[in-house]
Amino acid sequence: MSAASGKLKRGFFIFVGTISIGIGVIGIIVPVLPTTPFLLLAAICYMHGSQRLYNAFLCNRFIGSYVRNYLEGRGMSMKMKIWTLSLLWAAIACTATLATNNLIIRILLLAVLIGVTIHILLIRAPRKI
Repeated sequence: MSAASGKLKRGFFIFVGTISIGIGVIGIIVPVLPTTPFLLLAAICYMHGSQRLYNAFLCNRFIGSYVRNYLEGRGMSMKMKIWTLSLLWAAIACTATLATNNLIIRILLLAVLIGVTIHILLIRAPRKI
């Protein structure tokens, strides 16, 4: 592999990682857009593209611990569960009441709300060491 080819590959990983973070952050607010897969994709892309960006991403004070805990299989803290569920419930409530009058859409939003809430509640809490 030539130096130019390696540089292009690293640039591609950095680009995709950055876009993934953007989509993941939007997913925190938009109820149906998943957050975790995009943040994990960003971590993988940064791992291959730039060790500096990977470390900065994992040390980010807002989402770094969330991604680190997920990658290391340590679970999700109660504080993070409450934060996540609060945002989820607020976003879906606003969407259901302000963005649509369609009963089918509201039922789908309710199903997403219930499914994601159950999933988050079933994630184990990190063990105290």
